[in-house]
Amino acid sequence: MKTVLDSEAVQFFVENGFVRLDGAFPKELAAEGRAILWRNMGCDPLDRATWQRPVVRLGGYSDPPFRQAANSPRLVAAFDQLIGAGRWIPREGLGTFPVRFPSDDDPGDTGWHVDASYPPPPNGADRTIFQWRINLFSRDRALLLLFLFSDIGAVDAPTRIRAGSHQDVARILAPAGENGLSFVQLAERLEASADRREVLAVGEAGTVYLCHPFLVHAAQRHRGTEPRFLAQPPLGLKEPFQLEREDGSYSPAEQAIRIALGMGAPQT
Repeated sequence: MKTVLDSEAVQFFVENGFVRLDGAFPKELAAEGRAILWRNMGCDPLDRATWQRPVVRLGGYSDPPFRQAANSPRLVAAFDQLIGAGRWIPREGLGTFPVRFPSDDDPGDTGWHVDASYPPPPNGADRTIFQWRINLFSRDRALLLLFLFSDIGAVDAPTRIRAGSHQDVARILAPAGENGLSFVQLAERLEASADRREVLAVGEAGTVYLCHPFLVHAAQRHRGTEPRFLAQPPLGLKEPFQLEREDGSYSPAEQAIRIALGMGAPQT
């Protein structure tokens, strides 16, 4: 199996819940993608008077630049290392782009949270995204991915990450078992991760942060000068994580959960 993450990077992922992969896809693809997004927003990159909202959300994209970025050889190799070859679902494109503009206005979406991964039961009255669920076995989600389609510095609304918070979330989810918790139920319990070290997801266009699906993160207001382009799709999971494998072939993502629950140390 081809490797792009050395043993230290994999261990960093297990302990901190994320790893940064520079040059995950070519900068040229990022530029092509931004051009498509600018056209769809109806904003002029040269006319700041058209930048009237703090955040513009654009839907899923499967144009060639996005498909190629999502399936770059470096990313495919990293997915195999962190999740296991054959255990994840290749992406056909990239999901929502929250494009953030320099603004003094509160974007209204900066709370700490964990992305939910599967819908509530079909008989539920409330089927909004706030009732989507996440469980200990991370049904349907292998990773959270942060694709940087523009250069993002500390003032450019980088995603905030609580390093190591995936361990806290694993312990919160454990009592709920297969049923899991809703987005809101879990968000109400994230004070347990409040003392974790905060890391900013900064980097050049073409960088991807590969995040454990339990990682606590948050958006923030843009204090810089140029719009921030970032995609935040999930990587699909063929089968839920298994925390009891007879052959012991745990992926690093599974190892992180097992360690959080006191079930064992990383495989060597």
